[in-house]
Amino acid sequence: MSSPVPDKADVLATLTRYLVEMFEVPAEAVTPEALLFEDLDLDSIDAVDLVVRLQDYTGRKIPAAEFKSVRTVGDVVDQVHALLANPA
Repeated sequence: MSSPVPDKADVLATLTRYLVEMFEVPAEAVTPEALLFEDLDLDSIDAVDLVVRLQDYTGRKIPAAEFKSVRTVGDVVDQVHALLANPA
């Protein structure tokens, strides 16, 4: 029996925790509208580290192409939620 899929609020909470732990982003700065590079000051290396962590979270390989269009925290939540909702 599979476990229930986390909802988007759960995914956002997990992503917020990762951003705070890994990159010292203030939790209050992590909103769905926040731009990863401009607002949260992540760089491309940070983005790779985050994808690796999200792969651990989802248990799935995340193709780089799927994250090319990601600009905001909300975009990441949507992508991760879609991965979790559609098991391979």
